[in-house]
Amino acid sequence: MSIFRKKSIEYLLQQAGEAGSLKRTLTATSLIGLGIGAIIGAGLFVRTAAASAEAAGPAVTLSFIIAAVGCLFAGLCYAEFAAMIPIAGSAYTYAYATMGEFAAWTIGWALVLEYALGAATVAIGWSEYLNNLLGGAIPFQWCHSPMETSAAGVQGILNAPALIVLLLVTALLIKGTEESARINAIIVFVKVAIVIGFIAIGWQFINPANHTPFMIPDGMAGHEGIFRHGWGGVLGGAGIVFFAFIGFDAVSTAAQEAKNPARDMPIGILGSLAVCTVLYVLFGHVLTGVANWQEFATAGKEASVAYAIQKYMIGYEWLGTMVTVAILAGFTSVILVMLLGQSRVFYSMAKDGLLPNLFCALHPKFRTPYKCNMLLFVFVGAFAAFIPGSMAGDLTSIGTLFAFVVVCIGTWLMRRTDPGRPRPFKTPLVPLVPILGIIICSGMIISLDNRTQLTAFLWMIFGFAIYFLYSRYHSKLAGE
Repeated sequence: MSIFRKKSIEYLLQQAGEAGSLKRTLTATSLIGLGIGAIIGAGLFVRTAAASAEAAGPAVTLSFIIAAVGCLFAGLCYAEFAAMIPIAGSAYTYAYATMGEFAAWTIGWALVLEYALGAATVAIGWSEYLNNLLGGAIPFQWCHSPMETSAAGVQGILNAPALIVLLLVTALLIKGTEESARINAIIVFVKVAIVIGFIAIGWQFINPANHTPFMIPDGMAGHEGIFRHGWGGVLGGAGIVFFAFIGFDAVSTAAQEAKNPARDMPIGILGSLAVCTVLYVLFGHVLTGVANWQEFATAGKEASVAYAIQKYMIGYEWLGTMVTVAILAGFTSVILVMLLGQSRVFYSMAKDGLLPNLFCALHPKFRTPYKCNMLLFVFVGAFAAFIPGSMAGDLTSIGTLFAFVVVCIGTWLMRRTDPGRPRPFKTPLVPLVPILGIIICSGMIISLDNRTQLTAFLWMIFGFAIYFLYSRYHSKLAGE
């Protein structure tokens, strides 16, 4: 019973065309919207200042470019697979076809860090910003976990707003992917408009002195270590702001619901990445020009964008409120796409027998994996309601980067083992592009802190135990 048994492309395509499978409703425009919906969120508004203060300084714009290049190489590989194998599951499905079952399980389990844990973390952030917008109207005990205590000694009970937003998004996902995409498109329009507004208005408040020196100089106090200054700091910053790019790969999880996946998937994946990269570089340039990067380590550490607006953009304080609205909208769409992505990965794993059948049970009317959605609400909701968001750290980033590395390896392997396979979209310059994707994404994993790496390792050990005790024996390929 080999753990390296593979699923043939023919079998995967047969699964995608089976009666009663997921409903194909998404266009290229819908997929770009889903990608932007997932990408522009917590990362842009929170991680930009953090990366600038901790590692890159004003050169955080270069950090965005490095992270985007790593995403581009991985995105080209994703696009080839998504067009060639238009089935739910993303990196998990691609690994099953190229590297075998154990590698597929490893990726599927790592993606839980990206999607489920990421959704819980963002829901907690959503609760914090909502209470900020309402002027602290929600009592502390009802918007914090039992593990948190206020300065006045009030202990949290549960994070009710986080639970509510997860419930609403789950209900929307059960109703249907097309409806979810329509709501997501409205949210995307609102938050992109506000991001563009900040860039356009903030440009006139840029102080060129804030961009000098452009990189954090060697020997600066508090920035010891190779990834805390200079070009090393730019790479370290890329590992931090990479969180801002998480989501474009979630587009590939919806491949089985695209109307014309051969054409639409590459457009959706690469189009959303291109739009967001341009906005990110401009946003980082304006933010570090309006306020000095060192302020983001002290007074401007929390709500950094609102801080910069209120202190330096005199006469435009109202924009700070609009940014908070954009953050709430961004968080909502990120939660939506992350829960969509996680349910589709679990759907594929259950179809293969690696998880119980209830994870792939479809609603008789809406043709969505409703039981999986409900179970995810319980799991993610419990995390969001009772655990502080600070515990998540950079786990979401490391899970995603790991998936990117495997997809790049898979593209290279598939070209060698099955060169004659029809490919509606072909990754250019193979094996150079996959190799560069592997190197850049691995570099960003190494640049993350040791605690995050250790926690991710322990999570994977837990997943391996599940595979060898359950999944290996219940796999549909167990007899092969």
